[in-house]
Amino acid sequence: MILAMHAGFAFLELGTVRKKNQVNALVKILTDFAVSAIAYFFVGYTVAYGVTFFHDAGHLASLNGYELVKFFFLLTFAAAIPAIVSGGIAERARFHPQSAATFLLVGLVYPFFEGVAWNNHFGIQDALTHAFGQPFHDFAGSVVVHAVGGWIGLAAVLHLGPRRGRYTREGRVSAHPPSSIPFLALGAWILIVGWFGFNVMSAQRLGAISGLVAMNSLMAMVGGTLSAMVAGKNDPGFIHNGPLAGLVAVCAGSDIMHPLGALMVGLIAGALFVWMFTQTQNRWKIDDVLGVWPLHGLCGAWGGIAAGLFGQQWLGGVGTISLASQLIGTLGGVLVGFVGGYVVYGVLRKLVGIRLSDEEEFNGADLSIHQITATPDRETNW
Repeated sequence: MILAMHAGFAFLELGTVRKKNQVNALVKILTDFAVSAIAYFFVGYTVAYGVTFFHDAGHLASLNGYELVKFFFLLTFAAAIPAIVSGGIAERARFHPQSAATFLLVGLVYPFFEGVAWNNHFGIQDALTHAFGQPFHDFAGSVVVHAVGGWIGLAAVLHLGPRRGRYTREGRVSAHPPSSIPFLALGAWILIVGWFGFNVMSAQRLGAISGLVAMNSLMAMVGGTLSAMVAGKNDPGFIHNGPLAGLVAVCAGSDIMHPLGALMVGLIAGALFVWMFTQTQNRWKIDDVLGVWPLHGLCGAWGGIAAGLFGQQWLGGVGTISLASQLIGTLGGVLVGFVGGYVVYGVLRKLVGIRLSDEEEFNGADLSIHQITATPDRETNW
C-alpha cells in the first residue's frame, strides 16, 4: 500500500504541473525511488538501524524474514523524502543532480534523524524520558518523514528560486494553473488509500495493529478535507490536498488520540495548509509548486506537537505522551531537515548546478530532459 503511494505522488505532481512538465513528473518519482532503494540498502538502513545485508544469501535466507520485510517497509518511508521534495522543485530542476541529492538525503540526512527518533541513537530518547517522563513519540512519521521532507523541500526551493515568469519585476504573481485536475485528484486518492497502510502498518507487527489508528486516520482525513474546502473556497486543488494535510498531521499521534481529537487535528491541518500555501506563494514569493513545505513541513510539525496535546488524557487521549518531548523532537526534525537539505542542495548548486537553463525551462522539462511530451501525437507537424 505504501509503495502504491509513490504512484500517488507521481499523479499529484503530474496533475499540478503544466503539460510541458508532465513526463518529467512521472519519471522523477520512479527514478528517485530506485535511487532511494540503492542509497537505503547500501548506506541509509545501516545509519538508522546498524543492520547490513552484506552476508551470503544462505545467511539471509536463514533469517526469519522480519529484517528483510522491515527493510522494504521502511524503504517506502525513506523514498517518500525525495517524492515530497520533487513536488516543490518541479518544472525547473535538473534531472541528474536531483538524483544525486536523493542519494545523499536518503543515505545520510533522513536516516540520521530516523535513527534518533526510532532507534534511540545518541541516547536522545532516553534523555527526554529522563527529563520529561516520556520520549518523543512519532508513531507513523509526521515529523520523521513529513516534516523532515517538507523542510528539505523548502531548502531546495530557496536554492532554486521561482519558476521563469512566476513573479514579475513589479511584484505581480503570474498564475501557473494545474494542467489536469482529474490526474491531481487521482494522485490524491491513491495517497489517501495507501495512507491507511502507512499509518496502520506502522505497528510493524500483526499483533500490534490497532483499529484506533485506522479510525483516527479517517477522522483526520475528513477533517482536513472539509476545512480545506471552506478555507479554500471550494478550490479543487485545496480540497484534494486537504485530506493529505490531515493525514500528515495525524501520523504522529494516531495511536494515542481519541477520534474527536484526530478530527480537530485534521481540521486545523487543512486550514493551516490553505493559509500557508497562499502566504508562501503570493506574499512571500516562494515558488513551492505543490506546496510541499506547508503540506508536509508545517502540517508535519503541527502533527508532532498535536500528538503532545491531543494525546493527553484530559483531551481524551491515552496519556502516555509529553508535550515538552514533542516540542523538542519536532524542532529537532525541522532543524535536521532544513539544515541537511540546505547543505546538500547548496553543495550541488556550487559543484554542478541544479537548475535548468532559461531556454530548457521555457521548452519544458519533458522535451529538454526526456525528448518527448505527454501528448506527442497532438504536437506532430504533418
